[in-house]
Formats: sequence, structure tokens, C-alpha cells
Amino acid sequence: MARDSCLARVTAGVAVGGAIGGAVGAVYGTYEAVRYKVPGLLKIRYIGQTTLGSAAIFGLFLGAGSLIHCGKSY
Repeated sequence: MARDSCLARVTAGVAVGGAIGGAVGAVYGTYEAVRYKVPGLLKIRYIGQTTLGSAAIFGLFLGAGSLIHCGKSY
């Protein structure tokens, strides 16, 4: 039962981290694409890369933090 609970916490951490990271990455990618005047359809690719990269990194860190907290009992 504890393993399922820990897995659920880590999964939720990754999902929340991915959502927050994706939102921040989309805003930051849009800002950078406009700032550096990225041309045409490359703008969409740049924003997508920034969004996915940010979501992956933040999801990884939030999932790792959730995994660390699974071992602690208060």
C-alpha cells in the first residue's frame, strides 16, 4: 500500500511540475521569440522547444522532490 501511495505522489509531482513548467516555458518562449525577432514558422518551433524543455526539467525536479519526501515520515 505504501508503494502505491509513493508512486501516486511521484506521478502527481511529475504531472504538476510538467504543467507548471510548460506554462512558464510557453510564456518565456513567446517572449524570447518576439524579443529576438525569430522569423515565421520557426517562432512556433522555438516556443514548442522552450515549452517542452521547461516542462521536462521542472517535472523531473518536482518528481524527484516528491520521491525524496516519500521516505520521510512525520
